[in-house]
Amino acid sequence: MSNLRLTNSFSRKKEVFKPLNPKKISLYACGPTVYDSPHVGNARSLVVFDVLFRVLKVLYDSNVIYVRNITDVDDKIIEASLKNKKSIDEITNKITKIFHENCESLNCLKPSMEPKATEHIQGMIDMTQSLIKKGYAYEKDGHVYFEVNSYKEYGKLSNKNLDDLKAGSRVEISELKKNPMDFVLWKPSKEKEPGWESPWSKGRPGWHLECSVMSEKYLGKNFDIHGGGLDLVFPHHENEIAQSCSNNNTKKFANYWVHNGFVTINKEKMSKSLGNIISISEAVKKYSGQVVRLALLSAHYSQPLDWNDKLLENQKTILNKWYDLFLDENKDLSEIDETLLDDLNTPGFIAKIHEFYNAASKGDKEKKIKFNQACKFLGLFNVTKKDWESSKKTKIGVSESYINNKIEERLKAKINGDFALADKIRDELISKGISIEDQKGKTIWKVK
Repeated sequence: MSNLRLTNSFSRKKEVFKPLNPKKISLYACGPTVYDSPHVGNARSLVVFDVLFRVLKVLYDSNVIYVRNITDVDDKIIEASLKNKKSIDEITNKITKIFHENCESLNCLKPSMEPKATEHIQGMIDMTQSLIKKGYAYEKDGHVYFEVNSYKEYGKLSNKNLDDLKAGSRVEISELKKNPMDFVLWKPSKEKEPGWESPWSKGRPGWHLECSVMSEKYLGKNFDIHGGGLDLVFPHHENEIAQSCSNNNTKKFANYWVHNGFVTINKEKMSKSLGNIISISEAVKKYSGQVVRLALLSAHYSQPLDWNDKLLENQKTILNKWYDLFLDENKDLSEIDETLLDDLNTPGFIAKIHEFYNAASKGDKEKKIKFNQACKFLGLFNVTKKDWESSKKTKIGVSESYINNKIEERLKAKINGDFALADKIRDELISKGISIEDQKGKTIWKVK
């Protein structure tokens, strides 16, 4: 078997994955900020790193630790609390529950650990104190800032120098900062905002600090892979590197940085101002978790993915076809296909699954088993064929008896030579998502 190769955002090259310790493979992925229902852009990151987790588990057995955090203290959460007139706990508990339901719908494996930011406040205070003591951070009026000029490697991940970053970034303007690019480690809380006692003020941590503290606690000062969406490269991941390497006096934080590309909606950027945000819950309700998952994996993780009805309808058609060869048995994939080892090439692997399907359709029993194993490994076929067919019927909103009656009407119309009526009935069924096909004197129907 070949080695796993991943595109490392830090080197901007595809590299052979060489773990620090083959008996402890460490993967950290940035999880949700629980202020609003996760959207399909968040789903892409979830599914991509779920596939990476699955690949690593086959390659390294049970020696994989996958940590995915939950940000449950943040300005956006406070804003949502005020806007909805609900407590912080109500907001975070509700959205965390929705997030976990979404993970289940998308058939994502549970991470090894799922730490919450609020459970690690003391660790963040400790790291902030350490950074001040070592000369990398400074306190001003209850605020603590990381001084970016103190870390000479700043900008290496985003491949920009400080002047470029100043010109191209929206940074928090504050007269308290020595440099506009300095970022907050700790800030005072206003009245009625969540806050914790610290040496500087009753306040809360900056966003970037939590991932540095939690990844170190569970994976160590230097670990294998750090993942997240492309939008996190700067400032989030750049700042994580700066504070962690400065504090720990290390040259590296994570050895490999893996970032998934953006999701657009009908070629436009997803944004609340455009009103084109599609939540995971909405998407799986309309199309099912498997269809959404297959759509998210239909393009290479590093490339942009445009989200539109045509894409979803195509994946639904593929799954309806694939379910014809579903086997209700659990035989795990014993080795990873070369296409997946080559930088998680899911489109290439999906093409292989199509090949297995075609061979299996011609009676190749071995390929039928391989086909099912490949689908299940990719996180598909997580419900039986019966349940899949049943879920399709509930989505179309018409009963089986209605469909059979319409087919009977169409048959009578054809016998009577009323082909216009027969075509009208067929078109009526198609409009309701039912395709029909005449085979050897019988009419077979399927949900499209």
